[in-house]
Amino acid sequence: MTVTLPDAGSAAFQTLDAAALLAALPDPVAHLTAGGQVTLNRAAQARMAQTGSGDWTALFQPGSVPTIQDAVQAALRGETRQVTVQVVDTVAPGLLTVASASGGALLHLHVARDPLEVALELMDGLGLGMTVQAPDTRILLVNDAATRILGLTREQLTGRDSMDPEWRAIHPDGTDFPGETHPSMQALRTLQVQREVPMGVYHPQEQDWRWLQVTAIPRRAPGATQAKQVTTVFADITEKQAMQTEMRRRERRYRSLVRATSQIVWDAFPDGDFQPPQADWEAFTGQSPAQYRGVGWLDALHPDDRAHTIADWQRAVRDGDLYSTEHRLRRADGQYVPMQVRAVPVTDERGQLVEWVGTHSDLSAIREAEQALRALNAELEGRVQQRTEDLARVTRFSTLLLTAAGEGIFGLDARGITTFANPAAARMLGYSIERMIGQPQHDLVHHHHEDGAPYPLADCPIHQTLLDGQTRRVERDVMWHAQGHAVPVAYVVTPTHDEQGQTSGAVVMVQDITERIRAQGQLQDLIEDLERSNQDLEQFAYVASHDLQEPLRTIGSYTELLARRYQGQLDPRADQYLHFMQDAVDRMRSLIQDLLGFARLSRADLTLTPTPLGDLMRSVQQNVQGTLDADGSSLTWDTPDQVMGQASLLTQLLTNLVSNGLKFHRPGETAHVQVTSRREGDMIHVQVRDNGIGIPPEYHARIFEIFQRLHRRETYAGNGMGLAICRKITEHHGGRIWLDSSPDQGSTFHLTLPAVPS
Repeated sequence: MTVTLPDAGSAAFQTLDAAALLAALPDPVAHLTAGGQVTLNRAAQARMAQTGSGDWTALFQPGSVPTIQDAVQAALRGETRQVTVQVVDTVAPGLLTVASASGGALLHLHVARDPLEVALELMDGLGLGMTVQAPDTRILLVNDAATRILGLTREQLTGRDSMDPEWRAIHPDGTDFPGETHPSMQALRTLQVQREVPMGVYHPQEQDWRWLQVTAIPRRAPGATQAKQVTTVFADITEKQAMQTEMRRRERRYRSLVRATSQIVWDAFPDGDFQPPQADWEAFTGQSPAQYRGVGWLDALHPDDRAHTIADWQRAVRDGDLYSTEHRLRRADGQYVPMQVRAVPVTDERGQLVEWVGTHSDLSAIREAEQALRALNAELEGRVQQRTEDLARVTRFSTLLLTAAGEGIFGLDARGITTFANPAAARMLGYSIERMIGQPQHDLVHHHHEDGAPYPLADCPIHQTLLDGQTRRVERDVMWHAQGHAVPVAYVVTPTHDEQGQTSGAVVMVQDITERIRAQGQLQDLIEDLERSNQDLEQFAYVASHDLQEPLRTIGSYTELLARRYQGQLDPRADQYLHFMQDAVDRMRSLIQDLLGFARLSRADLTLTPTPLGDLMRSVQQNVQGTLDADGSSLTWDTPDQVMGQASLLTQLLTNLVSNGLKFHRPGETAHVQVTSRREGDMIHVQVRDNGIGIPPEYHARIFEIFQRLHRRETYAGNGMGLAICRKITEHHGGRIWLDSSPDQGSTFHLTLPAVPS
């Protein structure tokens, strides 16, 4: 078919119904007669209704009215003019065409939507504050999200500049953030984008500090040497900042835990090189930094263990995965010690490997070390995951935001129809972007629950946000892949609003949590296995110890009868044998009693009450009074604090520590034990110091294990259970115990117990 394009003056146009054409136009049109009579089409009438005025000039800013009146007069004289006007409630200027028509003037208004309005609306929908500032940093425009984040009204913000002394801003370290160094000022001065600058601002409504991440983008005309505006976008990261602070605190805590429960803690570069300083390694192996630098640490390994150790280490470095192996490590005295070796890769917020953190643990203490390392590994993985999520939430301006984001992003209109989707969303759910746009989002990807049951639209959090305009966060749900399988997801639904403040749609940010769920399941299985193993061991120790008492009581009774009846009637060697038997029975009875006490302690329910340490020490003194009187030893204390605990167990704990100090004194010297306490935050730090024989550093962890003795029984009596019971009581109270000691320098036992709340 051939199409003929006539000009406006042709007969075809002259036969058209002009009134119908003008009424159908979407742009406002008005007809003014020479006598001042005005006729408006539907679009103009709609705009007039918004102004609430009967005067058609109320559609325009006052400064544009004289220009329009001149154009009308020219049209009445037969001229046609086009003038630029400023329309009320519209940022972008309008183009007004005024032409002569039917003895009057015909006015046609065309208003384009300003891209800046679109940007402000998009930032509102994403929960990001946005301001536009003049070259002197006066704020020209501001969106609703900025008023909420800053706690100021639009009127309070408009016209304000970065040098206003009423701004209260600080750096992350708490120092002042002067106005001349604000990101907007820097962007104007350097004409460079200032990206993701952290800033703390005071929120006057909540009377608290908010943490922002600020990006300032200068705008200048082509060829200009100075910026004409600066656009500043900022996100409220207060919650993220608090979580990062907590992560750093927990990292320090777990590093301390690892150091307290392991013999050696070390770190290595991302490529696997072992570099100084490594204080723990030097103290244990006796190697100098020059000897262990790079891969020199292999010389401290048993020759038969080097090959598999190298293979495991190279694999971990290559894959950036958990390193775990066992080998024998040469101690400074030349003895090889079997070691369990673990290391975890530590990554930054971009997921880049920055270092390895590892431990060497004596296999006799592997149970406690594995638990500590598992907690540290989980904490590090949580930090990496959290930082990855935080980075994924950092939005980019306009189209860059949608195409570069790692999470899936959907845009929905008020009916739930998908209006946009980024590539990540398409990849996650197996659809093309074109296939998703224009489809009801719920019917396409959110139609069923994880168990296959239908998902009613009324129950869908996304649909509920479209109805009530409330932001929602869902930590666990599923969306359905194009191939028919469920994809586990977490998502955030943020409403968008139109010019009247009504909910016009929503933005949905979706994250695939398949790997997170798998990791959580594996971790839960490990925890359950460990708890089950500990319960079995405690039950075995209790039952075995209890059942051993009856045969031992029989042996002891008959041994005593033999000694009483036949003492002196047999040869001296038989009397000596009977003495050995009685001594063995006594030792066995003591061991069983200690083991029973240890097992009962594991199953006991604690009743924590405020307990003065001074009262406990007076009970301890009564318990050891016989020793003090026998050899002239002394016990002093300065313990003004109160702790939350069970008095009977704490008395046993302190009695064991004081008795050790009195027992292990240097030959020829009188023992002296001093006990002190001081408050440290929510805990009470207790120190038990003696002037005894001391303990070499390599045995500091070992002495807290059951049945661990460092001296012959003939030299110092005991069963090797006392310090194990001390550690169990301390940990049951939520504290920890450790040792500072050197040979011939005495020992100081440290323990922490919960303080009575202020």
